[in-house]
Amino acid sequence: MLSAKGSYAATRAAFQWDIPARYNIGVDVCDRWAATEPDRVALIEVADDGYGAMRETSYAELRDASNRFANVLQGLGLGANREEAGDRVAILLPQQRETAIAHIAAFKAGCVSLPLFTLFGPDALLLRLRDSGARVLVTDSASLPMIRAIHDALPELQTIFTVDGANAGTQDFAAACANASPLFTPVDSGAETPAILIYTSGTTGNPKGALHAHRVLLGHLPGVEMSHDFLPQPGDRIWTPADWAWIGGLLDVLLPALHHGVPVVACRFRKFSARAAADLIRRLEIRNAFLPPTALKMMKADPESLNWGIRMRSVASGGEPLGAQLLEWGRAALGVTINEFYGQTECNMVVSSSAALAPPAPGVMGWPVAGHEVDVIDEKTGLRLTPGVEGAIAILSPDPVMFLGYWRQPAATEAKFVTGPKGRWLVTGDRGERCADGRLRFKGRDDDIISTGGYRVGPAEIEDCLIAHPAIAMAGVVGQPDPLRGEIVAAFITLRPGFAPTEALRAEIAAHVRDRLAAYEYPRAIYFTADLPVTTTGKIIRNALRQRLIDGQPE
Repeated sequence: MLSAKGSYAATRAAFQWDIPARYNIGVDVCDRWAATEPDRVALIEVADDGYGAMRETSYAELRDASNRFANVLQGLGLGANREEAGDRVAILLPQQRETAIAHIAAFKAGCVSLPLFTLFGPDALLLRLRDSGARVLVTDSASLPMIRAIHDALPELQTIFTVDGANAGTQDFAAACANASPLFTPVDSGAETPAILIYTSGTTGNPKGALHAHRVLLGHLPGVEMSHDFLPQPGDRIWTPADWAWIGGLLDVLLPALHHGVPVVACRFRKFSARAAADLIRRLEIRNAFLPPTALKMMKADPESLNWGIRMRSVASGGEPLGAQLLEWGRAALGVTINEFYGQTECNMVVSSSAALAPPAPGVMGWPVAGHEVDVIDEKTGLRLTPGVEGAIAILSPDPVMFLGYWRQPAATEAKFVTGPKGRWLVTGDRGERCADGRLRFKGRDDDIISTGGYRVGPAEIEDCLIAHPAIAMAGVVGQPDPLRGEIVAAFITLRPGFAPTEALRAEIAAHVRDRLAAYEYPRAIYFTADLPVTTTGKIIRNALRQRLIDGQPE
């Protein structure tokens, strides 16, 4: 959808949306390729240790398998040729062939797919399954104990399929598909027809279901293409450690890659390690990856990372700002300039850098992606702010990648928007500022900004400075209440192997930040911890760090 024109301005000026009135994600990412290149490889599945045997799936195999399950869904009375939200089909599986099949089948059958993360506990699953009213669940035996514990509280959940054989109270996914026809006529859905219900991460308050239309995939394409220096290119092959249950895995990697005919490596490690990730990239000749900041930091912390011999074509990252240290390491260890992108579950991939267009500026997210109007506004008036003035990052509606609304929460949906002279803006809840050249700088979440001694400090810059210290593997920064300054900067730190927490090291780290940033930005409280709480997409959960302070157990 995006065509490189040599500069950001020219690329943006040449762009035009192509959103057809009738559009179905399942047909687009599967049937279209199966009709022209049936043997083209769609998926390459690897065991969750990264070293097991591979299983390839062609587009023809993906079409036939998804058609079979679409017939199964229709046989249960699910789905219909209608514009409103169809029946919800929940998918509780890791990265594997059946996950893609279930999503594509749901789209074709006129249902709404509901991705669920396999590491959710019973409370998280109950909230999402009950709130969505899911009628069908596709899962495996490993997740069944949790489902059985909450099943009585899910009256709308009628059928459970298990992909690794039938269990008591479940149907065998493979057997059900084998008994169904591989021929299926997909529902004639509109671009505005609901397709995906994906819940926010819930770092503050209960998660809300963001309902997306079929057009959401087309809306993602320019951002995906830009962040991967104009995907697709000959020989591209993509992977992410991010689970496909999250928007970063499903709509930043799996579905856009299938749209473009780029083979997707399916491997979600049981436990992520830098060495295993590097081996996977090298062994499978992966050229493109979405690597969350946490994964990048873990890889950077490996003492052998500069000797891996990896040379990739593109690496994209999002969720936390990247700094000069990670960018420099990426060029040395991965052979590529990491492109940072920005978005959220409700409106994703709307800002991106692209090394193919211009060198990145450390601490700056990038430009508004072609086709998206992203700016910094006053959240009360909806007025655009001048460059260098901090305000709310917002996206002008309508926009093809923007959600239809929060599931069954019209008041919360309305509260997400503000109307100004230019129109109706979706306010992200993030703070930022527009640079003189039009790029956007992320400052932090509304509740992440630290007010210390009259200064407003964003945590991202301090965290980037901290991880440049040779003793620090990862760092999270929050404001700690202080009677004199209002708040002080508090840093939670995990150390690299070979370093011990000492008062001398605390003083050294504080001086490291004070000397590199500013006197008011250095951490006056430093806590050494064995782990940092992060979301599955790699964001540090700063609310959890604040709670540690409240509980009096920071370390």
